[in-house]
Amino acid sequence: MLTLVIGGAGSGKSAFAEELVCRLPGERIYLAAMLPRDVESRKRVEKHRAQRTGKGFETLERGLDLAGAAFPENANVLLEDLSNLLANELYESSGGGTEAVRRALAHLIAACENLTVVTNEVFSGGADYAAESLRYMRTLADLNRELAARADLVVEIVCGLPNILKGSLP
Repeated sequence: MLTLVIGGAGSGKSAFAEELVCRLPGERIYLAAMLPRDVESRKRVEKHRAQRTGKGFETLERGLDLAGAAFPENANVLLEDLSNLLANELYESSGGGTEAVRRALAHLIAACENLTVVTNEVFSGGADYAAESLRYMRTLADLNRELAARADLVVEIVCGLPNILKGSLP
């Protein structure tokens, strides 16, 4: 089963996705894509680690080349998150660009019994963006649409509340 959980910053999408994966039987893998580069990102990593404590997740921290990652058979994988993975693949010197993200997603979909992908909603800010930021946002929006089309379940989180856009909760 492929699930896409989308929402704005601080919407509660990560906590919702974790609880959703915890409902599934079997092994839980938390695939952390953020590369902590500064104090703020390290704080976010610590917040997420604390949030999933005691939930039975095995954590795999891997911000690049997810197509090369191996998972146990029948694993329930939570990718946290697509937005960070895309930024890493686009802007890290060893990144493989948008095609590396597409390869990673195809690999994860094929390898995982259940894949839950957390991603950010973009374009609701209504601001003018620099060309490079706009390119990133458009690429993320394209990936979000592609995943939503393939997904069995799509959930938008607004103010901590789930809005089911496609499918039904397990």
